[in-house]
Amino acid sequence: MSAPSPKEITTFMRIGWLEGCSYLLLLGVAMPLKYMAHIPEPVKYLGWAHGLLFVGYLGLLAWLILVRKWPFFLGIFGFAAALLPFGPFVFERYLRKKGHVG
Repeated sequence: MSAPSPKEITTFMRIGWLEGCSYLLLLGVAMPLKYMAHIPEPVKYLGWAHGLLFVGYLGLLAWLILVRKWPFFLGIFGFAAALLPFGPFVFERYLRKKGHVG
């Protein structure tokens, strides 16, 4: 197959943005509510949302690498970015800077 289209990369970056936001909300809002205010429900719901977005992000990243022949180092960088707070935002900026996105 050929290189990913701009639409595919834009979709990947949107999922990355949602995944990054859900991670920050989970760490910055839901966890403090659970442990300081003893309100566990936000962790349950944000945790589910973040988990689904995380799996979608990694699934699309794997697809971009294996099927669309994205460079392997981008996969390593993208995976590491998914594990760190603010990581997907840094990865998106890197993709824009290197011209992978229009």
